[in-house]
Amino acid sequence: MIPIKTSQEIEEMRRGSHILTLILDELEGMLKPGLATIGLEEASEAAMHKFKVISAFKGYRGYPANICVSVNEEVVHGIPGQRRLIDGDIVSIDIGIKLDGFFSDMAKTFAVGSIDASKQRLLDVTLGSLEEAIKQLKVGRRLSEASCSVQRFVEEKGFSVVRDFVGHGIGRQLHEEPQIPNFKTSECGPLLENGMVLAIEPMINMGTWEVEVLQDGWTAVTKDKKPSAHFEHTIAIWDGAPQVLTQ
Repeated sequence: MIPIKTSQEIEEMRRGSHILTLILDELEGMLKPGLATIGLEEASEAAMHKFKVISAFKGYRGYPANICVSVNEEVVHGIPGQRRLIDGDIVSIDIGIKLDGFFSDMAKTFAVGSIDASKQRLLDVTLGSLEEAIKQLKVGRRLSEASCSVQRFVEEKGFSVVRDFVGHGIGRQLHEEPQIPNFKTSECGPLLENGMVLAIEPMINMGTWEVEVLQDGWTAVTKDKKPSAHFEHTIAIWDGAPQVLTQ
C-alpha cells in the first residue's frame, strides 16, 4: 500500500527537505582537488548535529556512513574514505535525513575542478532526465509515465539507464511503496494521487547500463568502468501537480 500524506505531513517533510538541501550545499562548497572523501563524511555528520537531524543512511541495513560518495565510475553507495578527489573527477553525493519522524532523500553529481565535455553532458542529461520525470507527476497519470520519460530522454542522447537501482516512496520510512524504476517495465504503475511523496533518482551511465558491486558489499560501479551520474529529489504531489521538496 502506498502511504498518502496529509498537507501538514507534507509541510513537515518540506522542512526536513530544506535542511537536507542546506547540508548538501555545505558539502558542495568543500569540493576541490585533493579533498579526501572522508572529509565530506565528517562535515555531513557535523552539519546533521548542527541542524539536530538524524542520518537516514548510517546503520541502515548495515551501511557504515552518513552519506554515499561515489566518484567517476562508481554509480551509488560509495563509502567515504581516503580516496582523494582530483581535477576532472565527477562525484555523486547521496544524502538522507530524518526530522520529527519523516525522512527526506536527495542526490547530486558535481564536477571537481574542470571536467571534459563528455562528463558535463552526462551530468546535464542526467539532471534533465530527472526534470522530465518530475513533469509527469500529475494526478491521474500513471507513475510509469515518469519512468518511461527518463529512459526515452536518456537513450535518445546516447546514454544508458541503470536497471539495478530504482526510486521509491518516502515518508515515515526511508523506503516506502511504490518502487520507481527509471525505465519501462511490464507494469503500468499506480495512478498518481495527491499526498504521494516520491524519491525519483535516475542513475545514468556513459556506457553500458550494467553494474557490479565491489567487495565492500556496497559500492556499485559500471561494468565497463565508464562514468556514471546520479540526481535525486524528494517530490510531493499536491493540488494535482509535483512540488519539489528538496530545494
